[in-house]
Amino acid sequence: MIGRDEQTDQLTALQEEVEQLRHALGSHALVDQAIGVVITVGGLRPEQGWEVLRHISQHTNIKLREVARCLVDWPSSRRLPEVVRRALPAAVEHVRTLAEAAGREDEREVRCGRPG
Repeated sequence: MIGRDEQTDQLTALQEEVEQLRHALGSHALVDQAIGVVITVGGLRPEQGWEVLRHISQHTNIKLREVARCLVDWPSSRRLPEVVRRALPAAVEHVRTLAEAAGREDEREVRCGRPG
């Protein structure tokens, strides 16, 4: 049988876990919305939008969730923090360059991968 103190500890742990899951769910929705903003602005595919967010976060030392919040608020507030505003075009260009390079690799595999 479980003692009262142990039940209290388990209840507290479960409450903390539920709160963490709620926070994660909210963060995920915010990131998805930011990806939508990025792919609209940059004319990118969804997976490229994720890479843009990651690139901005890593190169500005701003948490990804905060970058996402700034981008989601941008259309309605018409304001984007300077550091994010400068990083966005560079990140979009970086992701496009990677996609182009990957496309060239795919073409080379198709041409070179067939027996001659």
